[in-house]
Amino acid sequence: QVQLVESGGGLVQAGGSLRLSCAASGRTFSGYAMGWFRQAPGKEREFVAAIRWSGSRTYYADSVKGRFTISTDNAKNTVYLQMNSLKPEDTAIYTCAAGATGSILVPPTTARLYEYWGQGTQVTVSS
Repeated sequence: QVQLVESGGGLVQAGGSLRLSCAASGRTFSGYAMGWFRQAPGKEREFVAAIRWSGSRTYYADSVKGRFTISTDNAKNTVYLQMNSLKPEDTAIYTCAAGATGSILVPPTTARLYEYWGQGTQVTVSS
């Protein structure tokens, strides 16, 4: 079965850094996009970042652009989210997802494009 397992979350002070990892298994993800989403209590799930396995094209929410970096290690079927200059408003459960997005012309920035989801990892940023 397909499984996505996140790790690397934790508690960090504002201005600090964390690196999240998402290990994907259970199928070949050729042609898939990998994305990170987050959800804070009382708020809707929002897109954070995405990358395609087969290319270097990346996508970022405006709120994290310049601070977060998404990358992949294709040999390990792992996607990373390097988070720098963290702010209290970054506090949320971060979840990775995989989706066969179809046309590469469609930006993989909406949850409806993703088929598989991990359980999430908590990121808490203190002020």
